[in-house]
Amino acid sequence: MSSYVTGTGCEIDDDVTIGYPAGDDPERTVIGDDATIRSGTVIYSDVEIGDGFATGHDALVREDTRLGDDVVVGTKTVVDGTSVVGSNVSLQSRVYVPTDTRIGNDVFVGPGSVLTNDPYPVRQDIEMVGPTLEDGVSVGGNATVLPDVTVGEDAFVAAGAVVTEDVPPETLAVGTPAEHRRLPPKLQAENSI
Repeated sequence: MSSYVTGTGCEIDDDVTIGYPAGDDPERTVIGDDATIRSGTVIYSDVEIGDGFATGHDALVREDTRLGDDVVVGTKTVVDGTSVVGSNVSLQSRVYVPTDTRIGNDVFVGPGSVLTNDPYPVRQDIEMVGPTLEDGVSVGGNATVLPDVTVGEDAFVAAGAVVTEDVPPETLAVGTPAEHRRLPPKLQAENSI
């Protein structure tokens, strides 16, 4: 039994690892139709990926992760395990998505953005909880979203912002720490990913 199965129309470069074993009894990785997986990418076991998946080079998707249809995982982007990513999601280059993160549908996460799941790195032994990005969220480049923060539906996180508390739906989060502002009319359109 192979450690993975792919749908039809998939283009997988040489030097790609699919089904990298995680744990003693790894589950099969399933990738839908029309995937494009570029060199250097590693996809662990027990991953389910929908149709239209695409990666840049050297992407990493860890175990027990679920990705919907039409998801882009950019060059050198990491999606750590036990995360759920919806459909029509674009994770640009060098994005970090930690374990226990939830990302809705129609979400854009700009290059170099970091989502976090540990409020006290190596200082306390606590249960880590990643952030939640609800449907239609946009996150600008190099933004940081802290653990257990929810960014509400159709909200926009400005480039370089550090989001330390929940962002209400249809709100602009800007600055360090991020302040909430009314979403300007030019940002009120739906994401076209």
